[in-house]
Amino acid sequence: MHSMNDLRARIEAIFPKMVQLRREFHQAPELSFCEENTPRRVAEILQQLGFHVRTNVGGRGVVGILEGGKPGKTVALRADMDALPIQDEKEDCPYRSRVPGVMHACGHDGHTASLLGVAEILAEIREEIAGRFVLLFQHAEEVVPGGAQAMIADHALDGVDAIYGVHLWTPFPYGIIGLREGRLMAAADSFHIEVIGKGGHGGLPHTTTDAIVAASHLIVNLQSIISRRLNPLQSGVISVGHVHGGKAYNIIAERCVIDGTVRSFDPDIRQMLKEQIERTTKQTCEMVGAQCEIQYDWGYPPVVNDGTEAKRMIKVAQSMIGDKNTWEISPLMAGEDFSYYLHKIPGCFAMVGAGNEEKGYTYPHHHPRFNFDERVMKTSAELLIRSGIDYLTTHDQTIVQNLSRS
Repeated sequence: MHSMNDLRARIEAIFPKMVQLRREFHQAPELSFCEENTPRRVAEILQQLGFHVRTNVGGRGVVGILEGGKPGKTVALRADMDALPIQDEKEDCPYRSRVPGVMHACGHDGHTASLLGVAEILAEIREEIAGRFVLLFQHAEEVVPGGAQAMIADHALDGVDAIYGVHLWTPFPYGIIGLREGRLMAAADSFHIEVIGKGGHGGLPHTTTDAIVAASHLIVNLQSIISRRLNPLQSGVISVGHVHGGKAYNIIAERCVIDGTVRSFDPDIRQMLKEQIERTTKQTCEMVGAQCEIQYDWGYPPVVNDGTEAKRMIKVAQSMIGDKNTWEISPLMAGEDFSYYLHKIPGCFAMVGAGNEEKGYTYPHHHPRFNFDERVMKTSAELLIRSGIDYLTTHDQTIVQNLSRS
């Protein structure tokens, strides 16, 4: 398989198999840290293709290792396998989730199917490969602490020189690949605040300390951290996503719980936002005579693409779809634990357009009606294969030695 046309033709040939696998995974989603059938199926396919397979890596991860026909460097490619606690509302979809309250609403089923397609093609060209491929099928990307750290601790990256990954991304239309050097996705932290007042009769507020009123002031004050404490030229997000307080309409609540997320890129800003949230919470509660308990959880660090490997992936993308369709995108405030891999070794993460307005694939990620244009799996497979092969070819000592002699 020496030409781009040969590779694309082979990807086209196995595309129905990728679609079949994707829909199989979509109908049987598994939550983070509960993956059983998905990793078992992945391991079975990899073994059939002749990969050396490790299971239960870092918990429920799977690692497939393919030795090329010639010695060389080692490249890792990664996909995630877990689903979300969301009810699938795609009523007319024949492959909608069959598991109540659980669905693939972020494209991880497509990531897994794409990488299995990559595995089949790599197995076919094994003798042409100067080096080694390590395929990482990661569990538990959707929740902190996530599966990446555990897989790294369980030696998933041992001997790996570079890593590449993709995310199917419906905000971009099919046919687009979005990349950038440096910061791509934000650090994603979270907080849990319990406001504690003094409950009582709804008609006698003067005898109480209303936790809901205190929480209401706090929610507004938390927003002022971004607008008044953060340099306008820097970026950060504080979003309250869950509020719960009270049990009856005529009883003043004694407790109110607030949960939210914090997004940032710069380590100093990240630390500042944590400190400001804690300070603002304490001062707001003191102002109304309430108390508070604060739990702040550090989440995934930012995804920062290596400059050299980002340039490589951009070059590969341009060769595939042209300069016009290869977008240099702005940083995204979404989070991803692919960041942990990039903290260990150089690599690049790309966003591959999966939206399609004509087919109605425009719902955002984590939406009950999320779906994507399945053709994107072909783009993802080609991008991963070409990026990995380009890295190994660049570092092929035989070629380097021949060039140095000429």
